[in-house]
Amino acid sequence: MEKLLEILRELRPDVDFEKEKALIDDAVLDSFDIVSLVGEINDAFQVEVPFEAMEAENFNSVQAIYNLIQKLQQEG
Repeated sequence: MEKLLEILRELRPDVDFEKEKALIDDAVLDSFDIVSLVGEINDAFQVEVPFEAMEAENFNSVQAIYNLIQKLQQEG
């Protein structure tokens, strides 16, 4: 989880990711942020985020993103 928070803070240092629960719904992260984030996740966690997983519910909070990473690691 700490590595994910580090990536998110580097991407958007102005956001309190631990409190924010609607990163996509409230447009805190835009499409460019998501593309960058997915690339960082792929590299840092040795997973491949598939297109089908690019849903708001998977990126709305740190916990949702972390859950997605864990699921992808288990499937990998």
